Amino acid sequence: MQLTTTQTIASALAMASCSLIGQQACAVETQSTQDDWKVDAAIMYYGEQERVQAAEVIGNVQKAFGDSSLLDMKIVVDSLTGASASGAVAQAQSQTFTRPSGKGEYTVKAGDTPLDDTFHDTRVQLSANWQEVLNQDWTTNIGVYGSKEFDYLSMGLNAGLERSFNKNNTTLALSAAFTNDVVDPVGGRPVAMSQMVFRDNYATDAEYQAAFDQTRLSGDDTKQTSDIMFGVTQILNRNWLMQANYGLSSVSGYMTDPYKILSEVDVNGQTQAYRYENRPDSRLKHSVFVMTKGALDSAVVDFSYRYSTDDWDIQSHTLETHYRYNFSASLYGQLHLRYYQQQAAEFYRPFLLSDEVVPEYASADYRIGDMTAYTVGLKFGQRLSNGHEMSYRLEYYQQNPDNNGTQLPGQLQNFDLFPSVKAIVAQVSYSF
Repeated sequence: MQLTTTQTIASALAMASCSLIGQQACAVETQSTQDDWKVDAAIMYYGEQERVQAAEVIGNVQKAFGDSSLLDMKIVVDSLTGASASGAVAQAQSQTFTRPSGKGEYTVKAGDTPLDDTFHDTRVQLSANWQEVLNQDWTTNIGVYGSKEFDYLSMGLNAGLERSFNKNNTTLALSAAFTNDVVDPVGGRPVAMSQMVFRDNYATDAEYQAAFDQTRLSGDDTKQTSDIMFGVTQILNRNWLMQANYGLSSVSGYMTDPYKILSEVDVNGQTQAYRYENRPDSRLKHSVFVMTKGALDSAVVDFSYRYSTDDWDIQSHTLETHYRYNFSASLYGQLHLRYYQQQAAEFYRPFLLSDEVVPEYASADYRIGDMTAYTVGLKFGQRLSNGHEMSYRLEYYQQNPDNNGTQLPGQLQNFDLFPSVKAIVAQVSYSF
């Protein structure tokens, strides 16, 4: 099933392939390998406590052609299972929900956060990027991207252009990406803000199916994303450099999560109905990113800050640092720290009240609500005798959703409606 995040995988990949430091690293690699192949392989595990589990295999191949051209190809295959929060609130009694397909139901125990246990999928992602050094001042690249899962198809293009001057101490870059996504949810796209129907309320299967079909739209839908980023990298001295980026992203089309719902409760906090969420069909996002990176005696350190805002009223701040220490010429360790703070979307609602007019847009998805999150991680890498490299990464991630100021009626005050999400990330990589 579709896993919606604050950044689409396609856009993240497209922008990453055009990143300034990444391109500079590729250019250095191109000149040093001289027609060699470079292969990176990794296995990653992501596991949330009692929720989503993901296993991912990553393969990356680079091929240099002389000292001016580089081909970069990547494949990612991941499998996701487990449960994810549906958006409904906990209740003093057990709750039963209709599955997204309309075939079958699942029950959540009293007091538990409702989790949709139908979350599972396998995704295959392919990408290729060609970089060309035109001369000592100009570098260009172009790439393609594709990702397929059971109910979601994403295809994209990206391109970038770099200009170096000031004796190569200053680099300007302009990059752009476009993706087209096709959404075809299990059971069909829910009618915006329609009520969930239940088999027990109908005398026959045919009557129930007819009622369920009334809550669904036929066919698939699409979403288009256009990204543009302008950046500058400045070498400050022999040990330090600074990078700054401005990004603009325009998204239009189907952005509702078809598997998320909201509880409609009365003044006592008792659920009266469940409604399928609805989000606006356009979004304009701005982001500013600043990073400084330096080489110390036996270490490399970087500090970065990112600010993001959009017309959904989501604002976020991200602080991040990496500190890599070289224990020897063949062994290093790296510390990773990240802090994230987010303001909720203007249409974020933990629940709806039954005595209010149903809004046009509403979502109880905690991922677009108020939250803070942090990551703490360690990575160790070792260069082997044959010149290959092995690395190990272990990180702890915790997401802390928060109430956006909504008053909790009746029994809802007795439950944790904003539970923390805790996850472990483990990765093993091999480069040769």
